[in-house]
Amino acid sequence: MAEPTGARAGAGSAAGAEPTGDASATGGARVPLRHSLVLRLLGASVLVTVCAVVATAWLTVESTTRAIEQEQGRSLADDVSIYDTLITYAVEHRDWSGVAPTVDELAARTGRRIVLLDPVTRGPVAESAPGPALPGPALPGPSLRDARPSATVDPLDLDPALAGAAATVTSQVANVAATAAGQESNIDARVVGPYRPTDDERAMLREAAEEYLTCVGRDGGTAEIVELPSGRPTVEIGSPAGASTADLIRPAPGPDTGVCAKPEVLEEPTRGEMGPFEELLDLTRTCLSPVVDQIDLTVSAEFTVEVVRALPRVPSDAQLRACVEESRRSQLRPYVAPPVLLFVTDPAAAGPEPTTVNLSTGNLLRIAGVAGLVLLLTVAVTVGVGMRLVRPLRALTEAARAPVDRQHRVPVTTRDEIGYLATALNDLAQRRDQLEQQRRAMVSDVAHELRTPLTNIRAWLEAAQDGLAPVDPRTLTLLTEEATLLQHVIDDLRDLAAADAGTFTLHPEPTFVGDVLTQVVEANQGAATAAGVALRLAVHGDPEVTVDPVRLRQLVGNLVGNAVRHTPAGGSVTVDCAVRGDGWLTVEVVDTGVGIAADDLPKLFDRFWRADASRSRATGGSGLGLPIARQLARAHGGDITVASEPGRGTHVTVRIPAQPPSTRHTSRLLDARTR
Repeated sequence: MAEPTGARAGAGSAAGAEPTGDASATGGARVPLRHSLVLRLLGASVLVTVCAVVATAWLTVESTTRAIEQEQGRSLADDVSIYDTLITYAVEHRDWSGVAPTVDELAARTGRRIVLLDPVTRGPVAESAPGPALPGPALPGPSLRDARPSATVDPLDLDPALAGAAATVTSQVANVAATAAGQESNIDARVVGPYRPTDDERAMLREAAEEYLTCVGRDGGTAEIVELPSGRPTVEIGSPAGASTADLIRPAPGPDTGVCAKPEVLEEPTRGEMGPFEELLDLTRTCLSPVVDQIDLTVSAEFTVEVVRALPRVPSDAQLRACVEESRRSQLRPYVAPPVLLFVTDPAAAGPEPTTVNLSTGNLLRIAGVAGLVLLLTVAVTVGVGMRLVRPLRALTEAARAPVDRQHRVPVTTRDEIGYLATALNDLAQRRDQLEQQRRAMVSDVAHELRTPLTNIRAWLEAAQDGLAPVDPRTLTLLTEEATLLQHVIDDLRDLAAADAGTFTLHPEPTFVGDVLTQVVEANQGAATAAGVALRLAVHGDPEVTVDPVRLRQLVGNLVGNAVRHTPAGGSVTVDCAVRGDGWLTVEVVDTGVGIAADDLPKLFDRFWRADASRSRATGGSGLGLPIARQLARAHGGDITVASEPGRGTHVTVRIPAQPPSTRHTSRLLDARTR
């Protein structure tokens, strides 16, 4: 470091360790987790994994759902066909004694096993093939006694799910005709029972229907005669798309029918039907007796029952509808086969077989497409992440391989590990450039510092040899001073070289610091007096610490000599010493000199640097005093800090631990700090 001569830094500014440049931003720091390269790689892996899992789950669910829907559709179609056939059999027969051929035919056509059980005893009624399904000792295997049936075959209480899908158009029309005014019925419309007009009554109804049809056609309408299962004809009026079946059969009066009115005979019971309808009303009154005491009812040919009078209150529509349905079932039960439980299962196998789903061509193509999409996504993410990682690494490699004279800084575009690496390499390149500049400057400075005394010595010796200068005591003294200066520069360079090589050794011993500082002040008292500077010493107590007394004297001597040289006449230099409460020896050298410029503070400990660009002997030495002082302080495990304010002087503080580390440890510490 150079001895300062110009203005010093502002008050409170300090100079300590050498600046580290941009490396301070990253040196020793960990990459934040949000910027970590590991997190980015993990994110890419998780993205690919999530996409693969989601695609696999979607594909599995979609393919399985489609396969199951197809299988369920086939199974439902078979169940509907079986149910509809057995309902038709029950409508046309009054028992199940002859159902076996029908059951066998259904089983052969659908490939299913069909079992009919009595709903009360759970006894077998019919079975398509033997197997472990029926209860009883004759048929071994698990029993269906507690199993849930596929359906109950009862034409008087249809299963809405199966009956709606199985009913033909004719049965739908008939059923709607039998449940007028929105009164839904679970009774198969094909079960007529006693509600069947005579041949004469059917002819009369047919004639009335044809007259009504002619009237509707004359007015521009469209209609047709539909014959219900009971043989009763009805007229179906055409209407716009979307009209309900009830509207087709019983249209409301209006423009669709013009001036034609539907004959009442088509809506009222015939004479032959009056008996069963009267019985229906009696059964309905009996059913409603817990609700009403007296009730008068009317009924139409379409089983629309209306309340004329009721006491003490009118039953609700739900109560009335339930009683009408129950009464109709009581009337129609003798005309159909009794209810049975229907079990539709897969054929009995010799042993358990794994459940498999046959994939269609569309499902196979879908699987291949999703697999290709996941593969494409994986390749795209991998290539994208790889390119982002490789691009800065290539830039770093090219920068590292470039010749020294053409190397350049690598742009830092990320804040992850690669960005930190790029910053570190840039800092290394910058430090190398700085060290190269310092090396060149040092060679020049060393040559200059050595050339001056050598030139003087050579000039005086040649003058004496030529007889131009007498060899007297004055000449010898001058030559001795130049040789001493040359020896001083060489010794300083040797000390710095030892510090750089890590071989700078100390010889610590218990030392009274006050005695060492007294010697330093006395050695510099002559120069201070000659410069008109007051040199003072203040030692607090009599501290005794383990230090190298020679090196401590050299350290403080450099600081005091530097302060005396840069303090004008009338100023003062004060040396203060004390052991602080934290166990550190503190030596402070305070002067009232010109101070140090703020821009020069960072250069204070640079080798051969001097604030006086002319390098005048009057204002400085070799420029190695402060760098050596700093190395000596660090060798003792301490350091030096400088605070200065232009025009108000400089405050240099040396802190050394009262019990410094061993010499071996000090050498390693010095080597680590100076390299």
